[in-house]
Amino acid sequence: MNKSLFFLSVATVLCSYSVQAQKKRLSLQQSIGAQPSLTKAINPVSGWADQTHYIENDLRERKQYAVDINTGERTAYTPPPKSDVDVFVKDKDVYIQYGKAEAKRLTNNTDEEKNPTLSPDGKYVAFTKNNDLYAVEVEGGKEIRYTSDATDVIYNGWSSWVYFEEILGRPTKYKAFWWAPDSKHLSFMRFDDTKVPMFPINGSTGQHGYTEKTRYPKAGDPNPEVKVGFVKSEGGAVVWADFNEKDDQYFGTPYWSFDGSSMMVQWMNRGQDDLKFYSVNPNTGAKKEIYDEKQKSWVDLDYDGRIEYLKDNKLYILKSDKTGWAHFYLYTLDGKLLNPLTSGKWQVKDLEFVDEKNKVVYFTARKEASTTVDLYRVDYSGKNLKRLTFGEYTHQVNISPDGKYFITTYSNVSTPQKRSLVDNTGKIVKELANSKADDFDGYDFGKTEMITIPTEDGYNLPAVITYPTDFDQTKKYPVVFSMYGGPNAGTVSNTWKGTANQLWANEGVIQIVVDHRASGQFGKEGVALMHRNLGKWEMYDYITAAKWLKAKPWVDDKKLLITGHSYGGYMTCMALTYGADYFDFGYGGAPVTSWELYDSVYTERFMDTPQENPEGYKAASVLSYVDKYKGLLRIMHGDMDDNVHMQNTIQLIDKLENANKHFELMIYPGGRHGWGGVKSAHDRSERYRFYYQNLLNKPVPAELLK
Repeated sequence: MNKSLFFLSVATVLCSYSVQAQKKRLSLQQSIGAQPSLTKAINPVSGWADQTHYIENDLRERKQYAVDINTGERTAYTPPPKSDVDVFVKDKDVYIQYGKAEAKRLTNNTDEEKNPTLSPDGKYVAFTKNNDLYAVEVEGGKEIRYTSDATDVIYNGWSSWVYFEEILGRPTKYKAFWWAPDSKHLSFMRFDDTKVPMFPINGSTGQHGYTEKTRYPKAGDPNPEVKVGFVKSEGGAVVWADFNEKDDQYFGTPYWSFDGSSMMVQWMNRGQDDLKFYSVNPNTGAKKEIYDEKQKSWVDLDYDGRIEYLKDNKLYILKSDKTGWAHFYLYTLDGKLLNPLTSGKWQVKDLEFVDEKNKVVYFTARKEASTTVDLYRVDYSGKNLKRLTFGEYTHQVNISPDGKYFITTYSNVSTPQKRSLVDNTGKIVKELANSKADDFDGYDFGKTEMITIPTEDGYNLPAVITYPTDFDQTKKYPVVFSMYGGPNAGTVSNTWKGTANQLWANEGVIQIVVDHRASGQFGKEGVALMHRNLGKWEMYDYITAAKWLKAKPWVDDKKLLITGHSYGGYMTCMALTYGADYFDFGYGGAPVTSWELYDSVYTERFMDTPQENPEGYKAASVLSYVDKYKGLLRIMHGDMDDNVHMQNTIQLIDKLENANKHFELMIYPGGRHGWGGVKSAHDRSERYRFYYQNLLNKPVPAELLK
């Protein structure tokens, strides 16, 4: 090297160090999100007012504005009157309120009404009361009683617990009735829990405590008997769908046809490997099978949009992973497959918009990479598939009512959220917002990267890793490994992570999230590997990741902590027992510790019954590996958890104590499957204490314990 080049090189290096030195580190308050840094808030977009105005929720003013896509002009937005109706329960009675007018009381009695739901024509409000189904006329206040056979184990329009948790979904708040689009009928499910075992949940408050008695079917137990009924809105005899409630079966969320002339009822056998759709006549209860899907592993009973009826009342779009990958299919109402809309070794996500006039379907999918989401369009024929979004980003889209434009809010691990207006050919019309702070480049913070970790049998496991601020490969750092781990429930995505990981980055902790082969990143092909052997492949892949980490010269191989909640709690406990040679610390919440202790629907979907698969249950149980336990495990559990019963933790700690193993336990009195308020603050403080003590060997900053 000649002398002039040498001095130029040195000057460049010194300049680089000077720029680096000028950068600021995030303060503690900034790193935990208590003070702004790196990004600035951008107003959420909640929908479209019309074809040329999108709705923006102004965070500062707490108002909604309609924004003109051409000029950017903002005008105050008021929802149209028809959608501005609210029905609610106050003081155990049903009220209706139109806009800002005074609320009108519709019922007046001492019994509590639940889940009030306005009929599409606005004439009735349906609800349940004392486990029976009712409605009240909005105009005259006349109460209509549809059912009258409810008891403490028979519910009409109110879910049995296992349906609420696993089939209909928690967002329903136990609601199990559905208005027809034409308001002529109300459909509902009737549950009989007589044979379902009761599980006691003991509350500790007061002098004598109390007991909640929940009908909770554990794996292999009798399930609720279920009937699907229809009743006319004005009342009258119930018409029952033509199923035998004594059969061992499940019913998924039903779907009314667009005109209300029939209802699509999802039926599944107890083994959950055969899904049938029936078109049921609400006037007679007669059913006609129009779809039958069988899989060797299981078929999912989705409650998040498996079927989309089209307004032409001739077609519907079905989402299925029967090929090993989730795709959309176009069917006639009588169950004839016209053609697949999509195909290939990639996953569709959500159906966003159907342009029936031009026969074009818009949907999101994880096609370019399993960790990103894009918007696509495809013709009814399944041809002319086109990607409409851009770059290596994860996109959240909101499509205009006519499908001509969409707004995308997008990011990746190195790019804070941006927003653009795009037309339906994929052309960017204009940039709308950028959350990147003006002084973003003036900060020195822990960098986050998308990586993959190879397994010996050919999988490249997706992972997100955040390195410590001022990362130095000659140093050794502790690691926090976060995960959930459940089937088809991956958590690795190429999105901006905010500052949530910067506290530990500043403290010199490596943070990593890894998805295993059955997380959904590899389609149903990968997820199906979990059939009859929960725990096996998750731990194989997590141990692979642990070995990969500990082989790095910049990882402290005595300080690898794994953490998760619920299924993640199960994984944490497995890691400190089954995988104890590879993990040093575990911080797990509300763990399932043995699968015969969890509910029938979820567990048997993957494991079959304990009677059918005894060896699989034994191999999947944390209790089977207590003798291998080492390191330090902290278990947290709410003592009134109605989902993963504290019985799981009690049985594990009983075995740990009997084996004279050291562990830590934190009980949250009154806590359910999670806990909030002051308990949540305590939980957060305890996590700080555990990490600082065991990974960093220093006290917690006082500011974090306030």
